[in-house]
Amino acid sequence: MSALVFVVDDDADHLAAASDLIETGGHRVRAFGSAAAALDALDEDPGVIVTDLRMPGMDGFGLIVALKDRGGDHPVIVMTGHGDITQAVRAIRDGAEDFLEKPYDAGHLLLVIERTLKARATRDELHRLRSAMAPQAILGDSPAMTDLRQRIAALAPLDVDVVVTGETGTGKELVARALHAQSHRAAGAYVALNCAALPEALFEMEIFGHGSGAFPGATADRPGKLELASGGTLVLDEVEAMPLPVQAKLLRALQERSVERLGENRLRPLDLRVVAISKADLKALSYEGTFRPDLYYRLAGTEIATTPLSGMAGDIPLLFAHFANFAAARTSRTLPEITFAIRRALARRAWPGNVRELKAAAERFALGIDTETGDSPRAVTGETLSDRLADFEAREIQAALDSCRGNTERAAQLLGLPRRTLNDKMKRLGIAV
Repeated sequence: MSALVFVVDDDADHLAAASDLIETGGHRVRAFGSAAAALDALDEDPGVIVTDLRMPGMDGFGLIVALKDRGGDHPVIVMTGHGDITQAVRAIRDGAEDFLEKPYDAGHLLLVIERTLKARATRDELHRLRSAMAPQAILGDSPAMTDLRQRIAALAPLDVDVVVTGETGTGKELVARALHAQSHRAAGAYVALNCAALPEALFEMEIFGHGSGAFPGATADRPGKLELASGGTLVLDEVEAMPLPVQAKLLRALQERSVERLGENRLRPLDLRVVAISKADLKALSYEGTFRPDLYYRLAGTEIATTPLSGMAGDIPLLFAHFANFAAARTSRTLPEITFAIRRALARRAWPGNVRELKAAAERFALGIDTETGDSPRAVTGETLSDRLADFEAREIQAALDSCRGNTERAAQLLGLPRRTLNDKMKRLGIAV
């Protein structure tokens, strides 16, 4: 992504060289010989600031502090001379986004800038979501989520019934709500019926309604879900649980787009879209005889399949942060920091309950019930000296990786190890980034 980049360095030759490199990467550049000059130009809102750490007057540390005091989000990449890795790590802890050690490779410089711009874009998106406080949004930048939003946008305006399938907790109802909200029926009713939660004896009455005197106790007319959804959207959740006799009557109502209440002899017209939700493969069930094939084909004007969380691992930190921020705001709590170590643990963790499980974990985190999210520090469990040394070594390596945000090259420098040696130790100790 292209952006405006501020470059700050008191060394004129290095300032010109770094600016030229960044411009070749497709970015616009403004060069400054001092931190104070860069601060005076912040009204241009740079996407990232690349600054030397050691400068006369206000140094890189002072620039980071001044940026914090001014508010806003201006990510900083610090440049350090050889042997200043400890200072660079301090800058990261003070709020810098990343650092580069001089002399640096041109490709690495551009890679760090791209990575920093993407991190800022993610933060901007989270800020927008917090402002909107939209807990029901379909979030994520993974190909699966991008494709899902595009498919919803394409299908929502079409007046066609839809079958939504997917594993438990993958947001099938969110898809149904999005189809309704983006359709011309958005001003109409959104009526949901959980077919698995309804006793079989009540199905017909709930779906079709009844007239006065239809059965003992029916003292007044009562519309069913089909009528209530007319003009809007009817969502049949867990539709595979619908009894076969009711399936036949529902099929007729959908074919004729009219309904006959129990105890009446007249048809009432229907104007609705039906979204059928199922965690099972309805087509397979129709072959097995547990779901009517003709009803399946009537409902499945088109189909949407949701993706399990394992298929969009890159979205997990974003989704977790969104749910945690919403839960913290709802309960008027200060959200604990979602550290790099926590984000890494979230991405590595299995989520059999998918987004629903992730949301529950995020809410526990926001409430302070589970601040580790499954990434507790490694305990000293060995009995022999070699085992204890291995435990200690693992903890130190993990701490270095956390400080360097998972960058093994910088962690190796911090630990005073060749990168290959660090990688070998990580493999032997079972440490993954």
